[in-house]
Amino acid sequence: MDKFSKSSEMVFDYKDVSSLKRFISEKGKITPRRISYISIKKQKDLSNAIKRARYLALLPYTGK
Repeated sequence: MDKFSKSSEMVFDYKDVSSLKRFISEKGKITPRRISYISIKKQKDLSNAIKRARYLALLPYTGK
């Protein structure tokens, strides 16, 4: 199981790049809910954090 699956207090921070990288595929796509097993609200928070980190050049838009 994922460490975020049972926690109702999970917070995605755009500055915490190492935890956001876990939810990005090798090609740079955001992992879908059916694979990451998180709720709809948390998936939206995750995608917003990833998009904000990409905009600030903390994460790449594409994979290697």
